[in-house]
Amino acid sequence: MKKLNIYFTAGIPQLDNTAEIIKLIQDSGADMIEIGMPYSDPVADGPVIQKAHEQALRNGMTIEKLFSQLKAIKNEIRIPIILMGYINPVLSFGFEKFCIACSESGVSGLILPDLPPIEFEKNYQHILKQYHLNFTFLVTPETSDERIQYLDSLSSGFLYAVSSSSTTGNENAVVKNENYLSRLAALPLNNPVMIGFGIKSKEDFENVTEKADGGIIGTAFVNILLQDKDWKKTAIDFIHSIKE
Repeated sequence: MKKLNIYFTAGIPQLDNTAEIIKLIQDSGADMIEIGMPYSDPVADGPVIQKAHEQALRNGMTIEKLFSQLKAIKNEIRIPIILMGYINPVLSFGFEKFCIACSESGVSGLILPDLPPIEFEKNYQHILKQYHLNFTFLVTPETSDERIQYLDSLSSGFLYAVSSSSTTGNENAVVKNENYLSRLAALPLNNPVMIGFGIKSKEDFENVTEKADGGIIGTAFVNILLQDKDWKKTAIDFIHSIKE
């Protein structure tokens, strides 16, 4: 069975919906949850997730608030929770302090796309290991085989393969890039490969996971939280439609 990872931005539609959304995603059959930490300058994200970051910050979401929300429900969560964000807010919080808070809140891994691998190896890898946290790097169709294997060797949990070179939610993202997916499948990688960016439907999910271990859905799910007044039912139906 291919793994489904659902991403949402913490703090939307309302500040205190985080726990409810996590439980909804888990109970609807997803295999892992990726939570975006709102940031004022989310450069790798498309307009939908940028809007989600803005709304979450307006709602008052902070890293401290997110950790307290996660800690309150950690005994009810059975699937991995990964925090995704940008390195600056984590450094402002204090990297080791952040890792301690992750381990106390039931978080199992991090994705910080703007943390350079060399910095990671030199300054942060040992801290993550100390607190038993996974770390995931991203690769793209432009990443060389050698570099993919290097980033895979640094990663744990899974390797995040961006479906095409674009921001999240880009309508023009080439979801099924045959050559790229075949290339990834042929490499002797240590980690499962999860494909992200541009997956909006069961068909997309099945297409990208023919040669990969799972898919990550973000923008399509975040859109439901931002746009739909009846978001709970719509979100459950959406996850069921992918997993059925």
